[in-house]
Amino acid sequence: MLAAYITHTDCSRHEMGPHHPECPERLAAIHDHLLIKGLLDYMLPYDAPLATEEQLGRAHSSLYVSEILAASPTEGYHPVDPDTSMNPHTVTAALRAAGAAVQATDLVLGGEVSAAFCCVRPPGHHAEYRSAMGFCFFNNVAVGLRHALDVHGLERVALIDFDVHHGNGSEDILRDDERVLMCSIYEKGLYPFPDGDDKRPGMVNVGLPSRSGSEAFRDAVTQRWLPALEAFRPQLIYISAGFDGHRDDDMGNLALLESDYEWVTQQLMAVARRHCQGRVISCLEGGYVLSPLARSAGAHVKVLIGAD
Repeated sequence: MLAAYITHTDCSRHEMGPHHPECPERLAAIHDHLLIKGLLDYMLPYDAPLATEEQLGRAHSSLYVSEILAASPTEGYHPVDPDTSMNPHTVTAALRAAGAAVQATDLVLGGEVSAAFCCVRPPGHHAEYRSAMGFCFFNNVAVGLRHALDVHGLERVALIDFDVHHGNGSEDILRDDERVLMCSIYEKGLYPFPDGDDKRPGMVNVGLPSRSGSEAFRDAVTQRWLPALEAFRPQLIYISAGFDGHRDDDMGNLALLESDYEWVTQQLMAVARRHCQGRVISCLEGGYVLSPLARSAGAHVKVLIGAD
């Protein structure tokens, strides 16, 4: 069974001004790399639909959704925080990005594809229940995850976040949901400046010091994530796939390599095969220097689709 590759040209029409790191070229770099490496031959292409307000409302307050939809400018930029702005195409792009996660959920749980990679932007994991921030407007993964729980009736879903920045928005939305296990690794001292490792049930958050490198990252996965996942026995795994921890990406300093993203995806796929019929949905988050972003995403997707 092939995997799904979900994207949309609308996602490249959103931009936040010249030289902004979260740029439209990110998607083209990933697509071109997957094409050159032949990985798209193992994937079924889908155009991301627009998320509905009902779907968004499972992860965000209805008032917040209405405010974002109403804030779309007719020209120029509308800032929502110091580093996050809307242009006239942002709302459509954000609806496509969230809609991709919903579509991926339906495809994977419907047995039409084995796994899915949502190559979409804007990213989502900083978007909280009531606020946009950190380049994010709607929390794409949280929207898809709640669709799996509330519409498809799953009882245990895991969210894995290996972006160099902590997924504060995902934690804000999901931390009190006993049906969810969230595991994250992030660099300490970076935006959004989390207080520290979260010891609450259902949250396995591991902050690593700057320049930790591959060994510390893999130790955290092995010692913290994998035991929690085995005990939880998820029925579906979502991945917030941020690649800005790469040593060549200046947005962070974890000093990871493509081989680390390949390795962690192998560990997660092994868990998925044991507990949830290999069902994994990955949504693009960070990664801002185009070449390492494309290479890292390629290493991740290669394992996700079983082409490794």
